[in-house]
Amino acid sequence: MSKELKTSGKYLLSARADKFFLSLYQVYRFLLLFFKEALLPPYEWKEVIRQCYNVGYKSLPLISLTGFITGIVFTKQSRPSLAEFGATSWLPSLIAIAIIRALAPLVTALIAAGKVGSNMGAELGSMRVTEQIDAMEVSATNPFKFLVVTRIQATTLMIPILMMYTAFVGLIGSYLNIHANELTSFKAFFQSAFVTITFRDFFISSLKALVYGFTIGATGCFQGYYATQGTQGVGRAANWAVVVSMFLIFVEEITIVQIFNSIRTG
Repeated sequence: MSKELKTSGKYLLSARADKFFLSLYQVYRFLLLFFKEALLPPYEWKEVIRQCYNVGYKSLPLISLTGFITGIVFTKQSRPSLAEFGATSWLPSLIAIAIIRALAPLVTALIAAGKVGSNMGAELGSMRVTEQIDAMEVSATNPFKFLVVTRIQATTLMIPILMMYTAFVGLIGSYLNIHANELTSFKAFFQSAFVTITFRDFFISSLKALVYGFTIGATGCFQGYYATQGTQGVGRAANWAVVVSMFLIFVEEITIVQIFNSIRTG
């Protein structure tokens, strides 16, 4: 009996390992095909613009609300700590550093992963299980270029732009809170906020957002494009698009911060 259990356990472990490495190979082929199709003509510019509209403009209400609240809440939480040292005048600088260097890229990416990533996973998954993608292949249309490449390009382009917008809205929220408590003028707030901000900070944040955007688009499209098992597979694709995107975003955040911190101290 124990031998049978050991044998079945080894079989399950081997099957899971095979499935894991097969998934890695599938991801590798997916990314390779993306770069190939993205570089070679014809280019689907109209579809890219349409997807940019879906990713960017339709995300503005949620991004605006989230960024505004983030600025207000972080300012409220930071004020008591600085007040203990009589350094409330440093609030604008502290908020600007926190929002531009870390919060804006991360908050934008997480919101986009939940909204855009799940939408892409569900949309492409629905098209896969209803055989619309197969129909496109039969009609001599390249579904991968039209459906996948355009969406990944759109998220890669729009997430950095949304990040800048989130940072601006977050700073506006912070300013309103500081003005209500310290009566700081608009000009004085932004002069103090950008004293310690450099071009490198904007570059690193934009690079983060660029990587996050590609990750969100690639993960959502991958999960949806290879969805199986009918409507249940569509739900699973949307769910995994969000979960995997968020996990990868945190891993990339740690990696990028570590790399640039090493460069700063090196």
